[in-house]
Amino acid sequence: MIKGIAITTVWVLDQDRAKEFYTDKLGLEVRTDMTMGGDKGMRWLTVGAQDQPDVELTLMVPGPPVMDAESAEALKALVSKGVLGAGVLSTDDIRRDYKAFQAKGVEFLQEPQVRPYGTEAILRDDSGNWFSLTERSERLDLDKDWGECVDPM
Repeated sequence: MIKGIAITTVWVLDQDRAKEFYTDKLGLEVRTDMTMGGDKGMRWLTVGAQDQPDVELTLMVPGPPVMDAESAEALKALVSKGVLGAGVLSTDDIRRDYKAFQAKGVEFLQEPQVRPYGTEAILRDDSGNWFSLTERSERLDLDKDWGECVDPM
């Protein structure tokens, strides 16, 4: 029986740059950084939030052995274009983190805005993926405005 999500993939264009972005700018920690299958094998790089040891993001460059060259190039084009939303990053103080991330050079597509589910800002990683940075409300408030969807491009 499934117990939860342990690892999910974020497609990136450069693993070294992504490692720096996710650790130095967002404050995640490296969980694994190794090469599987010898010197010419696949690099397995995972990061995660310190307070959530059972969930990891694997930062993967599209390509073999996971996919063929044509598919890899198509996925790289979508990532770099900024059309892929990678998920929601949770925070307990969005205004504090928004300011701290801005000071570290994180690009935001949307400043914090109140939504029915909490307060949300939209950020972009160094490859082009966008994330919702969300401070969740205790309850869903459908009387609040949903606002406009952000065009990630």
